[in-house]
Amino acid sequence: MAAFYGETLGLRSIAETRTNSWVEFDGGGASLSLHAIPPEIAGRIEIATPPRVREENPVKLVFVVEDVERERARLDALGIPMMARAWGACDGVDPEGNVFQICSAHKS
Repeated sequence: MAAFYGETLGLRSIAETRTNSWVEFDGGGASLSLHAIPPEIAGRIEIATPPRVREENPVKLVFVVEDVERERARLDALGIPMMARAWGACDGVDPEGNVFQICSAHKS
């Protein structure tokens, strides 16, 4: 997950807060933090390939990008499931099945 949000989506890791079980990203106005879960819980979790989409999750991370179509094409080329939305945004699915969105800061 850290590699996905850091390398694939390009969020900057905050080195000062990083530990072996915690990584925090600068999301440009908000922080995104990922932490390890206890091994006894992690051992019971199955991550499918491709990931099972968790559309029932009440939280969706939304990332503003300069060009939605270009970013959607880049992520799609990396094999990340992407779904266009009627209003010009795109939803994607991270490696654990969480839905995120990319959208433009510019209003039509």
